[in-house]
Amino acid sequence: MQVQVNSNHIEGSARLQEWVGSAVSDRLERFDDFLTRIEIHLSDENGAKAGAEDKRCQIEARPKGHQPVSVTHKAESLDLAVEGAAEKMRHALEHLMGRLDAKTVSTGHLPTIEDEEPGEDTDALLQEDFLAKQEALGKD
Repeated sequence: MQVQVNSNHIEGSARLQEWVGSAVSDRLERFDDFLTRIEIHLSDENGAKAGAEDKRCQIEARPKGHQPVSVTHKAESLDLAVEGAAEKMRHALEHLMGRLDAKTVSTGHLPTIEDEEPGEDTDALLQEDFLAKQEALGKD
C-alpha cells in the first residue's frame, strides 16, 4: 500500500510526512491487501491565524476494484485531526468490507465440500412444499 502525504498552508517537512504516514498506515494496516493507495491531505484552514478546529485532515483510500473512500476530520491540533480522520477511515473501510462480505453470503445457503450439487436439497424441499400445498387444495 502506497501512502502519500500532501500539505497545504502547513510546512510539510519530511519528519511531518513520516509521522502522519506511519500514524495512518498503522491504524489501517489490517486493510493492506485491500488498498492500493492512501492519500492524506493536511491543511490549516485559517492560515497563520489561530482558531478552533482550524486544522483539517482528509484521507482518501483507494480500495482495489472499488471507488475511492474519503473522510475528513477537523480539530484544534494536527495530531487530533490526523487521529480523528484515521479512525473515521478505519470505520468506513470496516463498513465497506462488511457490505462486501454480506453480498457474498446473501444467498443464505453455503454449500459444503461434500455437496455435489448445492441447489439439489433446496429444490427437493421446495418441490415437497409445493406438492403438499397442491394436495391440501385438492389439486392432484
